[in-house]
Amino acid sequence: MINFNMESRMKYVAFLLFALTIPAANWLISNIGTVCVPSGPCLIPVGFGFMAPSGVLMIGLALVLRDALHELTGWKWATMAVLIGVGLSLLFSPPSIAIASAVAFGLGEISDMVVYTPLRKRGRPLAVVASGVVGSVIDSVLFVWIAFGSIEFAAGTILAKLYASVAVAFLLWFFGWRARERAREYSESMALGQRP
Repeated sequence: MINFNMESRMKYVAFLLFALTIPAANWLISNIGTVCVPSGPCLIPVGFGFMAPSGVLMIGLALVLRDALHELTGWKWATMAVLIGVGLSLLFSPPSIAIASAVAFGLGEISDMVVYTPLRKRGRPLAVVASGVVGSVIDSVLFVWIAFGSIEFAAGTILAKLYASVAVAFLLWFFGWRARERAREYSESMALGQRP
């Protein structure tokens, strides 16, 4: 019998949830939005007068899960989750959305990981923002062009993804800062001979 410890469970949960963000985003694009364009995407406002396909609502979750998976398992598991997500998308989404998603998400995520991997040694917030910018631009432009034959909604999609990248980077920085503060306080209390 296999005994899964907490870390193993976290790897599998992050893997599964990340893979599911791709078909979930595609479902949103076809079904949920403030405006649904005939033969096009369902859209949501993202600020500054821009609209984006509603699948961007999954992006914040996808960014957190991808980076968590990368940290827990390495790039191989993250790549496998991308491939499984693309496969699920091909099974459960309209063909134009599924193909666009497969190509755009696959290339966007791979380019994101290529940027994230070397930069995470310099700090995870920097890695999240830089990789998020690269992945967002590639994914957004390719997706709307392949799915809808236009890059009309690419700017709004990029903007929404940048919001998510900055939010995730801020959370990583904040919780990293809090962890460093707790470690400093612990070290100081130990140096003074106090028990925590």
